Amino acid sequence: MTSETTSTSRIGLPPPTSGNLITILNIDGGGIRGIIPGVILQYLESELQALDGEEARLADYFDVVSGTSTGGLITVMLTAPNENNRPLYAAKDIVPFYVENSPQIFPQVGGPFAGFIKLLKTLVGPKYNGKYLKNLLTTLLGSTKLSQTLTNVVIPTFDIRDMQPVIFSSFQVPREPSMDAQLSDICIGTSAAPTYLPAHYFQNGDREFNLIDGGVAANNPSLVAIGEVTRQVLKSDPNFPTIKPLEYDRYLLISIGTGMQKQTPKFDAKMAAKWGVIGWLTNQGSTPLIEAFTQASADLVVMHNNVIFETLDSINNYLRIQDDDLTGDLASVDVATKENLDGLVEVGKALLDKPVSRVNTDTGVVEPVPDGGTNREALKRFAERLSNERKLRESKYSDGGVTG
Repeated sequence: MTSETTSTSRIGLPPPTSGNLITILNIDGGGIRGIIPGVILQYLESELQALDGEEARLADYFDVVSGTSTGGLITVMLTAPNENNRPLYAAKDIVPFYVENSPQIFPQVGGPFAGFIKLLKTLVGPKYNGKYLKNLLTTLLGSTKLSQTLTNVVIPTFDIRDMQPVIFSSFQVPREPSMDAQLSDICIGTSAAPTYLPAHYFQNGDREFNLIDGGVAANNPSLVAIGEVTRQVLKSDPNFPTIKPLEYDRYLLISIGTGMQKQTPKFDAKMAAKWGVIGWLTNQGSTPLIEAFTQASADLVVMHNNVIFETLDSINNYLRIQDDDLTGDLASVDVATKENLDGLVEVGKALLDKPVSRVNTDTGVVEPVPDGGTNREALKRFAERLSNERKLRESKYSDGGVTG
């Protein structure tokens, strides 16, 4: 392992030293609910294409893309190179990918004994064997490694043997070559939700990994991504401007959630007080224990981001899009019926026209932002800023260096 800082620039976007902002895109974890950010990202990319041409892709505009679990999968879809060294997937292809493959990743059990069969599976092993997902990702990504993504990525996982988070970060590869794992292994690892999918083991170089879902560490990894950028700044990475850690007006962050069920809660303390192991692991078609810690970590990050961006007078550089109103199967991570998948698409479309909202840092309640417009309007504004930032960088950057 070496300590020197190596260039972290990527093919698509000139480095932040030639612009005004450090741009970050974040996608939460949430299983099949990855359809919701898929819809949002399709709209954002379409706005960028309207400004800069139909070949524009999200990876061309963000210095970092971070994602956990299903968000990690979307991160890789947007940033892994195809044979032409362009993103493997356009944003418009994310939703069809989920609709086509989710029923095979999460095969549904029907009939009068469905509930008993699901309970039995949970007690003796993961609900799903993960073989389809593993074969799918291995086929799609081949031997492509972390160092080959078209922009920097940050994907959290958790090592169940070492009992600590493992962050697969483009920035760490020069310092720790063992982190330059195959993207397929990273995706399988960050998606290995306890009770749902099996833990994932692999070896890269002289290091062994025993991974489960990154949501155990950070279901909303935007703060992890900001931390990785800050570390590069402190290490004097030549591709990042010399800024103070609290200069949040230099960060532009779009963070997209996968939805949650808060307005019509399923559980309360009276119910939970009676639960044993089984009750916490399977209840009303969900896994309360897993949902509790993944949602708790995500909410704390949202609260932190709101406080920091507000305190440092940079709140207009932060956009969080999340739906708190999911109900029934829409709130599940694995009910992959056609009806439910189509319903999640409609949730994403409706979310575009909901008002921009933020957490009230005093009450913890999500409230519409006065004069904030809709999420659609906010994304349009952010697309214009991203396009202008890219054009500024291109005008100043030539022959591998900054001019003017």
